[in-house]
Amino acid sequence: MKPTLVEGLKHTHQFTVSEKKTVPNLYPESDLFQDMPNVFATGFMVGLLEWGCIELIRNHLDWPREQSLGIHVNFSHLAPTLPGMTVTVDSELTKIEGRKLTFKVSAHDGIDTISEGTHERAIISREKFLEKLEQKNRKLPKAT
Repeated sequence: MKPTLVEGLKHTHQFTVSEKKTVPNLYPESDLFQDMPNVFATGFMVGLLEWGCIELIRNHLDWPREQSLGIHVNFSHLAPTLPGMTVTVDSELTKIEGRKLTFKVSAHDGIDTISEGTHERAIISREKFLEKLEQKNRKLPKAT
């Protein structure tokens, strides 16, 4: 972490919702999702909110050696957003506890507030994380 990573940092991130980010595209394998309205999917919204937080801290980490992973999400989904609408995500770093970062996040689609909540991320060493993945991979049952 660089010394510039401090509580109170803010970032605004925008994204235009495409057809690919709607509910029927979340799990194309599921007929249940196929029958649902063609609006911005909550699963994709969560990823967008995380993206805003990553953008906020990226220049304050030794990127790409240091990265961050989401460890907790607490977001509402308050209003539907149609494809073609632009979502603005506002993120604020509210707390730093060692490697754990807490963010206040909100999102607006130009008409409605679509989400509010908090998010936690952990700063990781990319190399150490990949080593742990390899250890886990070695524990998987081998195909016969």
